[in-house]
Amino acid sequence: MQSYAYLHPSAVHDSTTGPRTLALETSGGATPAGEAANPRFFDGFLTAPVAAATALLAVADVAATRYYQPAAPASLDPVVTADGDRLRMESFSGCCGVYARLDVLAPGLDGDDVGHGTTNVDINSPLRRALATLGGLDPLRLAVGPDELEVTTFDGRFVEKQVPLPDRWLRGFAEAQVLAAGFVPRAEVPATEAAAFLRTLPRPTRRSSARTTRWVVPTGRALRPASRPVPGSVCLPGPERLLALQQVLRHATTLRVHGPADAEGQPAAVAWEVELPGMRLTLMLSQDASRGFSGEGGVLFDLATGSAAEDADLVSALLAWEPRIDVAELSRQAGVSPERVRAALTVLGTSGQIGYDLAEETYFHRHLPFSAGAAEARNPRLRGARALVAAGAVRLDGALASVGEGDHAHVVRADDRGQLGCTCLWWAKYRGGRGPCKHVLAVRMVRDAATEAAR
Repeated sequence: MQSYAYLHPSAVHDSTTGPRTLALETSGGATPAGEAANPRFFDGFLTAPVAAATALLAVADVAATRYYQPAAPASLDPVVTADGDRLRMESFSGCCGVYARLDVLAPGLDGDDVGHGTTNVDINSPLRRALATLGGLDPLRLAVGPDELEVTTFDGRFVEKQVPLPDRWLRGFAEAQVLAAGFVPRAEVPATEAAAFLRTLPRPTRRSSARTTRWVVPTGRALRPASRPVPGSVCLPGPERLLALQQVLRHATTLRVHGPADAEGQPAAVAWEVELPGMRLTLMLSQDASRGFSGEGGVLFDLATGSAAEDADLVSALLAWEPRIDVAELSRQAGVSPERVRAALTVLGTSGQIGYDLAEETYFHRHLPFSAGAAEARNPRLRGARALVAAGAVRLDGALASVGEGDHAHVVRADDRGQLGCTCLWWAKYRGGRGPCKHVLAVRMVRDAATEAAR
């Protein structure tokens, strides 16, 4: 269980003597000065208030929705990270198959300096209704966190939520950044064309449960829907999950689609990025609506690297809520290769400390109240692989390897591209689509150890 303790509920406050205020209340979080009960990260104005309110509502809608096997609305509060020059607001859907992030950049903020740190913000039903009806051209002040007077004089908590912050969210943060780091731009169209495309998508129903997979074909400055893959098409898994973008697009200028470069004709995760005045909103969809990001297994190879955990401690000490993490600079400061830095960032990602910004093609730092050392507890395949190695159950024979004993032994072999495959049921079912099985991981560990010993 994660406890969210707020001094007040978040709300939109009207004023007869000044502008309206969007007051987002913070819970416990990390700052450069240490842990804070209710950190304050910003007090100023939004330069595009209606667009910001609509985009924030989209992030909240994702957190409150379960797209696969719809159920009662979730009650998880978005994570907010202040990076000194921007505010990032992130959430996952209740089924963990949709990741949403709103980046309010420096041109979208007018006021005090943005702080540094990570917290949760209260998103409640009255606030959601207020955001949905916000309009007009009047300025809107944004306050992220209570002011110092409230922190020092308020006697007791006004709002306290006890909600499960599932390991799925934490694993989802790790898997989403690994997937996003491998994406490339696949399409860019004007927002008007994107809105026209979204109107062609099917409406979600309880029967469909967002399980359909369609395809998008970029044609010049437009998008064309397709029911099957064609050359140049981009996968759109569970297209009903994109409907959160519809209201946002009326404030947008451009929409970009990002996806893997080598997934032609195969179902794959995808990210839709909307450019707003001084802001960006990104929705990332998992490979299938029935699959959350938390189970993809994309982090396992990096976690199996022998030096990754030690490197992670060193790299973590060099991070400071930077809006852009420079891998080359970290490599220089830490004295390790860029590949080892990326593996270390993956380890840190298992505790929610690392995200990936598609627009700027770089990592960024956040801090959640979890330990990176617990990565194995959240990844049973990794634990299983280490147990196989410790038991001496991996026997190498050139390009082949035998893992296990007797009737439980499996053969791991490399294909023409050097990719490892296995004869186990996991590999037969997913063919590497959800990361490696424990047998492939164990072989990778033994081979890496042998290579290291030979140096």
